[in-house]
Amino acid sequence: MNRSIYMDHAATTYVKPEVLEEMMPYFTTQFGNPSSIYTLSRGTNKAIDIARDRVAKALNASSNEIYFTGGGSEADNWAIKGIASAHKQKGNHIITTTIEHHAVLHTCEYLAKNGFEITYLPVDEFGLISIKDLENAITDKTILVSIMFANNEIGTIEPIKEIGALCRSKKIFFHTDAVQAVGHIPVDVKELNIDLLSLAAHKFYGPKGVGALYVRKGIKIDNLIHGGGQERNRRAGTENIAGIVGLGKAIELAVENMEENNKKLVFLRDKLINGLLEIPHTRLNGPSGDGRLPGNSNIIFKFIEGESILLMLDAVGIAGSSGSACTSGSLDPSHVLLAIGLPHEIAHGSLRLSLGDATTEEEVDYVLQEVPKIIGRLRDLSPLWDDYLKGEK
Repeated sequence: MNRSIYMDHAATTYVKPEVLEEMMPYFTTQFGNPSSIYTLSRGTNKAIDIARDRVAKALNASSNEIYFTGGGSEADNWAIKGIASAHKQKGNHIITTTIEHHAVLHTCEYLAKNGFEITYLPVDEFGLISIKDLENAITDKTILVSIMFANNEIGTIEPIKEIGALCRSKKIFFHTDAVQAVGHIPVDVKELNIDLLSLAAHKFYGPKGVGALYVRKGIKIDNLIHGGGQERNRRAGTENIAGIVGLGKAIELAVENMEENNKKLVFLRDKLINGLLEIPHTRLNGPSGDGRLPGNSNIIFKFIEGESILLMLDAVGIAGSSGSACTSGSLDPSHVLLAIGLPHEIAHGSLRLSLGDATTEEEVDYVLQEVPKIIGRLRDLSPLWDDYLKGEK
């Protein structure tokens, strides 16, 4: 029987029918440029305002603190470069972590080449930073801390409230890449003392190519994209109206159904993880329980390559990942797995299966039926497995 089971929701999600339905008029009949003053354009302007209100409500923010972007990566770039540029007279030190998304890591690398000092905090075996390490890293030149809300590969949820409180007490700006968190777990920017937050629509059943940056009111941040006066003179470029409308509808649906969806996802996630861990010589990457994103599983299978697992899974109709979708073409092991202390040769054998709203228990059962067979076949072909069986190191 032909099957198609999608378990890579951390990479991207489909667009929900309700979201697409709300977007469609803005491709066809409601296409006016929001910068114009005639009736057609006033309609598109109102649609953007409604979407902005929906995003603000989901984050417990004000509408005038939300700026739409071309995605999560742009929002990360804008937050970090914008703060660095606007506050360089106060200091040139930025703190981040070793497990950030490359949108943050590469932005920090760029700034390091342009006079900024970057501190990369280590993480423990579960991918968690130490608040003590963060406090010790802060200097009188520190202007920004950028730490992700939840990790895209191993699902670790960082101690955001404590990070935010520390940064607020030190009068240092706190940015979080919340691309994996928003729409999946509760995010309250006021309660968590977050100053800047990045999100992307395609992670919670909205369209690709649209995201948002939350900037707390009163924070000075330089523009990343220059040109026209869109987004209240903060982000130039004619607005992606349909995408923005889709983002607004998707985040509204995600927050409304979060509690119900997460009960199901946690049950299926734990069933999947526990079943995969019954295979000998495996380990879970990241924490278990509430410290992990509801839909995330990441397992190491020793003695084999993750890419081989993916190819054989695809042959039986299962779509998964060996790490971040943005680096899936790389032959290097995940920087996240190396950061949590895995040896180079073991880090190659990872499998990330991320579940979504439409995932069923039947699909999980099928995965648990097929993965052990695939692992067995690959180990039979592995010289590392042969060496192990012979008792060699």
